[in-house]
Amino acid sequence: MAVDLSTTWLGLKLEHPIFPGASPLVDDLDMVKRLEDAGASCITMHSLFEEQLVAEQMAAHRHLDAWTELNAEAQGWFPSTADFALGPDAYLEQIRRIRQAVKVPVIGSLNGTTPGGWLEYAKLIEQAGAHALELNLYALPSDPGQDAHAVEQEQHFIIRKVKAAVKIPVGVKLSPFYSSLPNFVRSLEAEGASGLVLFNRLYQPDINPENLTLDRVLHLSDPSELLLRLRWLAILSAKTKMPLACSGGVHETEHAIKALMAGASAVQMVSELLKNGPKRITTVRDGLKLWLEEHEYDSVKQLCGSMNLERSPDPSGYERANYVKLLQGYHR
Repeated sequence: MAVDLSTTWLGLKLEHPIFPGASPLVDDLDMVKRLEDAGASCITMHSLFEEQLVAEQMAAHRHLDAWTELNAEAQGWFPSTADFALGPDAYLEQIRRIRQAVKVPVIGSLNGTTPGGWLEYAKLIEQAGAHALELNLYALPSDPGQDAHAVEQEQHFIIRKVKAAVKIPVGVKLSPFYSSLPNFVRSLEAEGASGLVLFNRLYQPDINPENLTLDRVLHLSDPSELLLRLRWLAILSAKTKMPLACSGGVHETEHAIKALMAGASAVQMVSELLKNGPKRITTVRDGLKLWLEEHEYDSVKQLCGSMNLERSPDPSGYERANYVKLLQGYHR
């Protein structure tokens, strides 16, 4: 009997769990078609950012770059309009074009941290044809007067507004930096989130001490980043009914298998595709199928969560991340 590779993500039935995460790959329609030809089970748009939508709604889009040139202080906190590959209208049009070009589901993406009129774009993304929406909550609290509860409540408000605006499923992409991630995840489930993506990668600038400038360099992920995802997938999949997606550190078939074992229902790939092309999806998907056959699994569903907190032979290893055992067992 053939192995069933199908899975469900954000209410969508997918042929298998491997697909590209949010990235610039979707800006090129020919590349999108290549991703589908390589077997991508769905297409995830890169994020439409709060900053570019605020600029649009300020009715200052055509003046903004000139204004920031005259106001040096503003240059550090407001991106140039040229920083965005697709403006809001072009982004919506790209969703329409992709919907017409491919047969697999298309997932839109919004990235923001504060309540505002930009949330109206959730509805426009739905109207453009997206089958689901990934809400990317990227926040870096820096105000000592704002406590953790206030940060979370603001994000709850954003999710609530997006959910009220659309009928399509809404997933949430998180960073790992919450005081109590399991508690926050439970609250997202109560808000009606349809799934979680673990995790957002934080692209942190370096400091150039000679030039007194910030160096912004994009570092693609490597397999070492998978370990944090495995830990939280294993913990959270035992605590929530929401489907989980792994994003970050998946480069080989073995990495995808580990993510599924830990509790992921879906596996996003980006860095590996940027470096080595869409056919890496084919390789990982076919490798997953072969591994399941060789180990006598009937389906991906049977694999998912088979090594999570509930089923692990060493649950404390996930909860404490083997902290004591590893440190005490190290010998030079």
